[in-house]
Amino acid sequence: MAYVIGAACVDTQDRSCVEECPVDCIYEGDRKLYINPTECIDCGACEVACPVEAITVDRKADAVFRDDSRSFFDEVLPGRSEPLGTPGGAGAIGPLGVDTPFVAGWSGA
Repeated sequence: MAYVIGAACVDTQDRSCVEECPVDCIYEGDRKLYINPTECIDCGACEVACPVEAITVDRKADAVFRDDSRSFFDEVLPGRSEPLGTPGGAGAIGPLGVDTPFVAGWSGA
């Protein structure tokens, strides 16, 4: 089980969760942050740190955002030549400046 960042993070990106993550598994898109489900150790530090309550365990997350989070890592993002996959830490990658097509087109629920 991993954690998922939902709609409340779109265009907010407070980054408090990034500071608390002990394994550096939260990656920065253009409009939203994404938790790598393979790298996440399910500690819950990010959920507690999020001031907009955008983070939840994947089994309780909105299915659309759960699937979209996996897509961020498993599918080729716009402007990239290959999927991000599991690079082993967001710090070395830095902000990606791109989101999944779902988040890029997000206008709210």
